[in-house]
Amino acid sequence: MIERDTKIVCDLVKSKLRTGTRTVVAIAGPPASGKSTLAQAVVRALNCERNESAPFAALLEMDGYHLDNRLLESRGLLARKGSPETFDAAGFAETVRRLEAADRETFHPKFDRQMDLSIANAVAISPDTPIVVVEGNYLLLKAEPWRSMKDRFSASVFVGPTMEVLQERLVQRWINHGLDAETALKKTLKNDLPNAELVLSASEEADILLKQDYDEYVQ
Repeated sequence: MIERDTKIVCDLVKSKLRTGTRTVVAIAGPPASGKSTLAQAVVRALNCERNESAPFAALLEMDGYHLDNRLLESRGLLARKGSPETFDAAGFAETVRRLEAADRETFHPKFDRQMDLSIANAVAISPDTPIVVVEGNYLLLKAEPWRSMKDRFSASVFVGPTMEVLQERLVQRWINHGLDAETALKKTLKNDLPNAELVLSASEEADILLKQDYDEYVQ
């Protein structure tokens, strides 16, 4: 199934390729939807098709724009980490706007889930890379500043499993990070599922909707 969805998205990307400017593709969806796994598979597949000095496609993840835990704690937002207000949304939107230019090498942060923090300048994107796949929960959210990114995307994909599937995956994610089942369920119900509901109910329509209600989701 992941192979099928990867091909669907790759075909969409290739049909939307721009000339004279970079092609920016959005893969959005709620937490634990499988969008990260899909985005990584799409970038790998696109790069396997070309043998160039620079990658044909690069991946930029919204999670790199998490605000630091110390800042979140000072604002009383640490327990809500992952919600829209816990990201540098304006900074991320500006980064997406500038991706089109492709006039120089750019450097971007990457989120390390084990350390629970963003690492600055961990992702380099070559000016010779014509496709950037952007992945994240809120890429298609109707509220500003997220909404300002919509016109920058040449193509968009939304991954939206059922709430039952999402809850099961989110609880398992926390268990995999060392929490007991009861605590994992509480964290999921208090923060993760409300974020998922927001993404599912308040996102713009994408070019393609994928359910991904199968077992190939990777934590």
